Amino acid sequence: MKKYLAEMIGTMVLVFIGCGSAVFNGGCGTPAQVLMVAVSFGVAVVAMAYTIGGISGCHINPAITLGALLAGRISPKDAGMYMVFQVIGAFIGSALIYLILASGVEVTATTTGANNVGDGMVTAGLIAEIIFTCIFVLVVLGTTDPKKGAGNFAGLAIGLSLVIIHIALIPITGTSVNPARSIAPAVFEGGSALSNLWIFIIGPFVGGALAAAIWKVIGTEE
Repeated sequence: MKKYLAEMIGTMVLVFIGCGSAVFNGGCGTPAQVLMVAVSFGVAVVAMAYTIGGISGCHINPAITLGALLAGRISPKDAGMYMVFQVIGAFIGSALIYLILASGVEVTATTTGANNVGDGMVTAGLIAEIIFTCIFVLVVLGTTDPKKGAGNFAGLAIGLSLVIIHIALIPITGTSVNPARSIAPAVFEGGSALSNLWIFIIGPFVGGALAAAIWKVIGTEE
């Protein structure tokens, strides 16, 4: 149970800090805002990797958990429970953002940090989420490999990869590569964010599965 709770707490921190950086600072309309949000998500992952990595492995992302499951690094039972607690943690993080906004604190926010795509961008958004999630999960699987991985530097490598992924992907989808991170803010925002939510569930899961397949080809002796 401790590892499930660790995943919940880690995902809560990721959503609260990552989405909060966008919400409380006016969104991602300028290059500076894009860089700010990208760094917030990446550093949050680094912090949680070194905080709960020894307890749960610090997936804090259902796509990573799926990749780990398909790579044989986690049992189906643990994978299912990880995903459930990751979504719970994301809702807690989103609720904390909502609580701050509802308390009357004056911020320049215009959104809840939900992912979305514009008209005519559905296909591009789906493809982008698949590709970038595949890259991200591949980094996770490679750097955390018991024999070929980066050891104590894995958390840093994973966090930095998330920074550059956000920089590239924010203009297209706002960057998900994490179904839990997308589900909770979309529920709070509703509207088009909720109607497009399927993109940010299917895309990352497909990308995570592709990463597991690629790692089995290049990273194992089989």
